[in-house]
Amino acid sequence: MSLNTAVSGQAEREKTAFLDALRTSSQTVPGLMAWGAVTGMAMVQSGLSLWQGLAMTLLVYAGSAQLASLPLIVAGAPIWMIFLTALMVNLRFIIFGAVIGPHFSHLRWYQRIAYGYVNADVVMALFPQRFPSHTVTKTEGKRGYYLGLVSSNWLGWQTGSIAGMLLASQIPPAWGIGFAGTLALLAITIPLVINRAALASVIVAAFTAVLAIGLPYRLGLVLAIVLGIAAAMTVDYLTERAQARSLHD
Repeated sequence: MSLNTAVSGQAEREKTAFLDALRTSSQTVPGLMAWGAVTGMAMVQSGLSLWQGLAMTLLVYAGSAQLASLPLIVAGAPIWMIFLTALMVNLRFIIFGAVIGPHFSHLRWYQRIAYGYVNADVVMALFPQRFPSHTVTKTEGKRGYYLGLVSSNWLGWQTGSIAGMLLASQIPPAWGIGFAGTLALLAITIPLVINRAALASVIVAAFTAVLAIGLPYRLGLVLAIVLGIAAAMTVDYLTERAQARSLHD
């Protein structure tokens, strides 16, 4: 087999994987666009200009962190508080990177940074289903599949977010856009609760957020995230111990 033939075959396999990813992730695009639209409206209605909103959605590209930081920006909270809140909300990306990063360790550093920028919850939910951890050494089709997932995710989010910013002034407050945003988040989050650790995290975080709603600067949300992560790690640890004990017995 000639080198040109091998390269052509590899490119075709990556293209096929890319198209497969587009088909797989297409069902998540409507929810992402709805979530993005709500976030775009919230940014403009919170007092950000159109250009500030565009800069936030294109550079930050993190809906949960954007929504969490907006009330702090409006309240005039110190920059360290806004930064810390966004950091806590996005702590899950450390786990995402630990799971997906090894699959692309062969790439150059700047490519890995770009791949990290476009990583998202939906990508984390779908990519390991096709390429679980034991396929780390396999490279064929991974780049195409990953790029297909992140392309639909990025375009869906940005389209919805920009549309929301442009339409924000036309939407009456009585429509309850904030509640629509909550529904959009639930539509994306619920399918990700796939095991006991995730369920424990959701339950603990939900109860904490309700009980700590009176804390200033929305710190109840930060506390809910921390305790939710701790609950998930605890359940994972106990599950692994139970499995190890059963194998030993």
